[in-house]
Amino acid sequence: MNRLDHRDPLVFDTHELGRRPGSLRKVERVVEAPEGLGIIDVIAVPVKSEIAIELRLESVVEGVLVTGRARAGVEGECVRCLEPVEDRLRVEFQELYYYPESDERHRARTAGADDLDEDSEDETYRLEGDFFDLQPVLRDAVVLALPLQPVCQEDCLGLCSECGARLSDDPDHHHDAADPRWAALQGLSAAPGDEGDGIKNSDTREGGAENQEK
Repeated sequence: MNRLDHRDPLVFDTHELGRRPGSLRKVERVVEAPEGLGIIDVIAVPVKSEIAIELRLESVVEGVLVTGRARAGVEGECVRCLEPVEDRLRVEFQELYYYPESDERHRARTAGADDLDEDSEDETYRLEGDFFDLQPVLRDAVVLALPLQPVCQEDCLGLCSECGARLSDDPDHHHDAADPRWAALQGLSAAPGDEGDGIKNSDTREGGAENQEK
């Protein structure tokens, strides 16, 4: 009993190949992007946007060799200035989907290999009946092709660290920085008019002292 849903647009049928090594079939399909097709919170193919897929299915002794390419739009955010980033992505991929019995033979042959671990086993794909699921292969291809730090333009200057202004819009943007050596004295500066009052008070005190001496 197959666990794959043949109605899923990323599930493909290989029945027409008839397990005849050398037989070929080409498939073209436009599908809606599933969730998680990209780098989370950085850049990705928008969910339910169109992905154009072209596949070449070739029957080989151990399974079906799938060679393909996909085209899709991607959206993200510039890591320097946080502006939206949009681009077109084209990826190519190739994967062998083993017949169930061939996969078991393959695992038996490599079971004693010192370099075989759980991660390498997870990278083996198999057919379920006549069907295969392209989604994990497509996801890996897209993620590897996307930039880890997308930018809106190569020379993006980012944001001002003080006010958040986008520096590429105003390359001459700057803030006059006060000399830190004078910062402690700014609170001690007299307000306008205070200086005169201080002189008058001083004169009054001096005059009172003179009268007392007399």
